[in-house]
Amino acid sequence: MLILEALGFVLLNWILSIVVDHQQMSLAGLKPGAMSVGAWAGGIFFGLYLVFCAVLLARTALRDRAPGGFTRIVLITCAVVQGLLGAFAVGLVGWPAFAVMMVVLAMIVLTLVAYGEPKETAADGPTGGGPGGEAIGAAAGPA
Repeated sequence: MLILEALGFVLLNWILSIVVDHQQMSLAGLKPGAMSVGAWAGGIFFGLYLVFCAVLLARTALRDRAPGGFTRIVLITCAVVQGLLGAFAVGLVGWPAFAVMMVVLAMIVLTLVAYGEPKETAADGPTGGGPGGEAIGAAAGPA
């Protein structure tokens, strides 16, 4: 779904750049060529971001483990962006587009919630039972 959304967003910005270029529109004195290139570059950047998020989700599913720190942060930002795009879509496109955006948002949030927090490995820190990492049942001091 995210890859289709990325393609749609790039296509939309490409069409927007063509319209701006052909009509010679400007905003606050910006040149139409700069606005056209900006729309095109923004669409490509955002499309790559959505594809990156889709790759991270696929990697999480293939590994069948909770996403780590960086991956978790990227997926949370992707969920926030989906919510914002859904809010804009309801006003610009309509309720069916909003519903699609919320389904994608629900899938991202489900991925984050279903796996829970990443588990700590032996190399990451103490695995002992007591405070400070000492093993349960070990002598705490001299006898």
